[in-house]
Amino acid sequence: MNTKRARFLAEGAMIAALYVILTYLSMMLGLDKLVVQCRFSEALTVLPVITGAAIPGLFIGCLVSNILTGCALWDVVFGSFATLLAAIVTRSIKKAPYLASIPPIIANTLVIPPVLNFVYHVDTALPFIYLTVFLGEVVSCGVLGTCLLRYIKRYKK
Repeated sequence: MNTKRARFLAEGAMIAALYVILTYLSMMLGLDKLVVQCRFSEALTVLPVITGAAIPGLFIGCLVSNILTGCALWDVVFGSFATLLAAIVTRSIKKAPYLASIPPIIANTLVIPPVLNFVYHVDTALPFIYLTVFLGEVVSCGVLGTCLLRYIKRYKK
C-alpha cells in the first residue's frame, strides 16, 4: 500500500473514531436530547476543507455513532447521509474555508427536524424544532468548528 493511501485511510479512521468519542461525550453531558442537539462531534464537519479523508471519516463516524447511541433506523440513515452530503459540499468549497460550517448547518437543519418529528414523534411544533436544531448546529459547527479550523491552521506545521 502506498503511503498516500495509507495516510488517507488513517486520517479517515481517526476522524471517524474522534466523531464517535465526541458524540458519546455530548450524550453523557445530555447535550443531544431530541430537539436540543449540540454534539461536539459536529465541530469536525469543517474538516473536509483540510482533507478529503474527512468525507468518509465523518460519514462512518456519524453512522457508527447513530447506531451505537440507539438511534432509530431512519435517523441513522437520514442523519448519516446529511453528514455525507454536507462533507462533500464542504470539500467543494475548500478554497473558502471561512464558509466551511455553512453546509453542515444547512444540511442538518433541513434533515434532522422532520426526522425528530416523524420518527420520534416529538410533541413540539416543527418550526420550534427547526429553530433548536439550527441553534445547536450554529454552536457546534459554526462556533466550535470555526475555532477548530483556526487552531488547526495556526498549528498546521
